[in-house]
Amino acid sequence: MLIVADENIPLLEAFFGDIGEIRRVSGRTMSAEDVRDADVLLVRSVTRVDRALLEGSRVCFVGTATIGTDHVDLGWLEQKGIRFSAAPGCNANSVVDYVLAVLSLYAERCVLGDWTQLSVGIVGVGNVGGELAEKLYRLGFNVKLCDPPRAEREPDGDFAFVSLDEALACDVISLHTPLTREGRHVTYHMIGQRELAGLTSDQLLINSGRGEVVNNAELRDRLDEADAPLVALDVWEQEPGIDPELVKKVWLATPHIAGYSLEGKVQGTEMIYQAVSQLLGLPTRKQAGQFLPEPALSKVSFTSAAEEQAAICIALRACYDPRHDDARLRHAMKKTSEEERSVAFDRLRRDYPVRRECSSLKVQLKGTSKSLQDNFRAIGFKLKV
Repeated sequence: MLIVADENIPLLEAFFGDIGEIRRVSGRTMSAEDVRDADVLLVRSVTRVDRALLEGSRVCFVGTATIGTDHVDLGWLEQKGIRFSAAPGCNANSVVDYVLAVLSLYAERCVLGDWTQLSVGIVGVGNVGGELAEKLYRLGFNVKLCDPPRAEREPDGDFAFVSLDEALACDVISLHTPLTREGRHVTYHMIGQRELAGLTSDQLLINSGRGEVVNNAELRDRLDEADAPLVALDVWEQEPGIDPELVKKVWLATPHIAGYSLEGKVQGTEMIYQAVSQLLGLPTRKQAGQFLPEPALSKVSFTSAAEEQAAICIALRACYDPRHDDARLRHAMKKTSEEERSVAFDRLRRDYPVRRECSSLKVQLKGTSKSLQDNFRAIGFKLKV
């Protein structure tokens, strides 16, 4: 059995080495010739999987080690009888860590001693948005949830969903919708001129979902106007050839890495390994936890003298500080040509340094308040009291 896989999917040998021969190729430039004799195809979001790629191949299974599927022509795969599996929720904790780190920086910028004074509108309440909402609720934030498809399906559910305009009235808006171009609830350019005009300099817009949900050209124009909001973008239109002028104008700019924790990546590999094993009738003996190394930073300690908000910020940024990725992306955008910038954008993702989730860090608390203990637990840190 031949398994053709994106070279950037981690632990391919560990999970698939005893299932078949593995051929690694570039996901961005993967061609029909690369996959013609493959039985199994494993990709990430940078590869468009459709008739043009697979027609005439012997591929019987496609797995994407990502939560999204908008890069896959699911209808064509179904028509051809090609099995498919994604990895929904694999990097939810990683993206939530990213958003919490951005929130902590924003609260600091606003000189807030208590970051829960910020109201947060979450647009898209799936695996990622739902996990973010749960943690923010536990931390004591005022959260408003917007998810029209769920609101229709669950009129009597546990959540009280609000309209998009109500979510956009919050201090912070975090976008986590899938990308849809058809149907009743299109998300393509969902945030455009009208929505951007309603945001003010007292608000922060975060997009770590899908780049095309925000009209990047209209956002660039809005950021030149008075009273423009602060914006943190991790996802962009036309990746990897993103707009360098927009990078200059946003508050935080990162190269589509919100979900790039080691835990998230490895869990994505594990989920498609499970799907392949099920297809072939093989036992699933391997788990992500077997392959996670000891983190570079394993423990931090706080005493009773620690101020609550400062302690949370220190621990969050010990795991992840988005300003490092921001600096790297801005430097990459100084390249002269669009081709050079595109290559640099992809290289930032390909060569991304190891980043661990908050759950990898043990926090030791000596004589601290129960409130601080509860907040660390809510975020997902391991506690030693």
